[in-house]
Amino acid sequence: MLSAVHRLTDSDGFRRAVRQGRRAGSPTMVVHLWVDADAEPGPVQVGFTVSKAVGNAVTRNRVKRRLRHLTRERLPALEGLPGRAALVVRALPAAAEASYATLGADLGRTLDRVSAS
Repeated sequence: MLSAVHRLTDSDGFRRAVRQGRRAGSPTMVVHLWVDADAEPGPVQVGFTVSKAVGNAVTRNRVKRRLRHLTRERLPALEGLPGRAALVVRALPAAAEASYATLGADLGRTLDRVSAS
């Protein structure tokens, strides 16, 4: 579980990250990262989007739990970004059948691409 300070809960934060942030994709997910370098440094906020296209409620919740855990493991690397950051992880339908290791590899690759830009 992500701590409360790391949760992206407001719709404006989601909208800003998706529309103005950098984007990287993989077969199982799309990651949007928005960084405000001028703002006061703060914790990275993370949000997840898992649509009904991924599967039924049980499948969607399993995908969200896996992504939440994998993202929590990678938070220390994201904390080094200047200013404030918002990360939105959008699961694609292929995430339902992907293994935990595959999701982890895809998340690592996409985060490396968006944070390097």
